[in-house]
Amino acid sequence: MRRHGFLLLVRADRSQRSAMLSARAAGAALLVCAWVHAGRALYFHIEETERRCFIEEIPDETMVIGKYRTQLWEEQTSSFLPATPGLGMHVEIKDPETKIILSRQYGSDGRFTFTSHTPGEHQICLHSNSTKMALFAVGKLRVHLDIQVGEHTNNYPEIAAKDKLTELQLRVRQLLDQVEQIQKEQNYQRYREERFRVTSESTNQRVLWWSIAQTLILLATGAWQMKHLKGFFEAKKLV
Repeated sequence: MRRHGFLLLVRADRSQRSAMLSARAAGAALLVCAWVHAGRALYFHIEETERRCFIEEIPDETMVIGKYRTQLWEEQTSSFLPATPGLGMHVEIKDPETKIILSRQYGSDGRFTFTSHTPGEHQICLHSNSTKMALFAVGKLRVHLDIQVGEHTNNYPEIAAKDKLTELQLRVRQLLDQVEQIQKEQNYQRYREERFRVTSESTNQRVLWWSIAQTLILLATGAWQMKHLKGFFEAKKLV
């Protein structure tokens, strides 16, 4: 009995350790996913008249903050240097219904903010508003773009200092914001699923009606051919 009880305790201890390892692995995976989701920074090269657009899937009632800075290629140093103040960028944002929700001129470094009111793919476009060909003599302009969505737009150190929150209260605030963003993402996924289902049902219905129309056309064509052949055989007195 003692040996049997000892084995049960060992198994229970192993089960607890496995559960703890699984929880830690899940937590690490969530942190990695959150880090990947938060990291949307990139850079790209454009010319003077080139327009570069990006598509961002955003749930409804979600704040988005974009930050950018520009650099011009310097031949003497063979490197990119901060752009001159005379160089600016034009930012235009369209919602899934192609309605313009933001269209504004900014400087060489800028920050734009908007809130989505319709879930779906939002188009973020940038292009230079400079007409000075000297700035683009080498034809290289590098734009660094960083887009933050949802709870990643919050400046938690500033919130903690403003509301005088403790570390625990700040962490709870972050968790609440993350839960709210997860709910918005889930609602958006339900919206996409419903839209996909409606599209699939519409496509299936169209395929069904097209098949019925093809069948009717074939039957009508067969009947016409039989009538035509009958008339032909009667005219030739073969029947």
